[in-house]
Amino acid sequence: MTPSRLLLIGCALAAFAGCQRREEPAPQPPAAPAAAPAPALSTEPLSFSEQTPYASVRLTLPEAIRTQPELHTALYASTVRELRQFMEGAQADRTEAGSDSSLPPYEKTITVEPGADAGTLFSLKRTDYDYSGGAHGNTLFAGVLWDKAAKRQIAAADLFRPGVDAAALDRALCDAVNAAKQARSPGTERLTLGRGDTWNCPRALQTPMALEPAAGQPGKAGGLVFLIGPYAVGPYAEGAYQIVLPLSAFQGLLNPPYAGDFSGAPVRTGDVTPRQG
Repeated sequence: MTPSRLLLIGCALAAFAGCQRREEPAPQPPAAPAAAPAPALSTEPLSFSEQTPYASVRLTLPEAIRTQPELHTALYASTVRELRQFMEGAQADRTEAGSDSSLPPYEKTITVEPGADAGTLFSLKRTDYDYSGGAHGNTLFAGVLWDKAAKRQIAAADLFRPGVDAAALDRALCDAVNAAKQARSPGTERLTLGRGDTWNCPRALQTPMALEPAAGQPGKAGGLVFLIGPYAVGPYAEGAYQIVLPLSAFQGLLNPPYAGDFSGAPVRTGDVTPRQG
């Protein structure tokens, strides 16, 4: 075979190989992982109200509760049941009293506000205002601590190690209450944890509480807010207190399953009671 023919065959093979290479499909980039589905939000109502000649009732829940459908369903059902029972009781009272039209109707308002939403725990602050006759109504507080993984409500004591000695936390809360009382009414007699003549400092684990968000750390709690109603630490005219203690006051007492929900410092400290007017 002549050199020229060999050259032609070589060129033809090279061209065929080039065509083959051009026809090979380019490698495809790996597919992006599918986005995790957004968690289902509750569709339960956020409010309820009814009024009769005997009583008016109202419930207000925060938008944040929609992220916890099981809690939303349970809390809405139980509070609406409470409000309807209150209305039935008001009608029975007024009927027994002869339905005196000069008496103002009873009133019950339940307002629920968000606390911190942490990794494991979701918290709420509940305020109940009841008026059932007399010179004024009464305000009661409750804290809601919801374990998102277990889908159940836990007690305040569950935040802390079993059998924990809460004496240091009691003292920190007592000091903060006394500071708040002095700020409102300078010269007020200092409360103690012992038996006072009229009022004493509250015990931390027996006081309603919720989580206080951490400053600059979404998904973390930086403290606890203690909800103290009127009459608990002073006369009715003194009003209620909401006292925030920082994580440093109780970090060593936390139950390990919930300790990771806390970090840093709270957004607010001391008396954070909403001011009226």
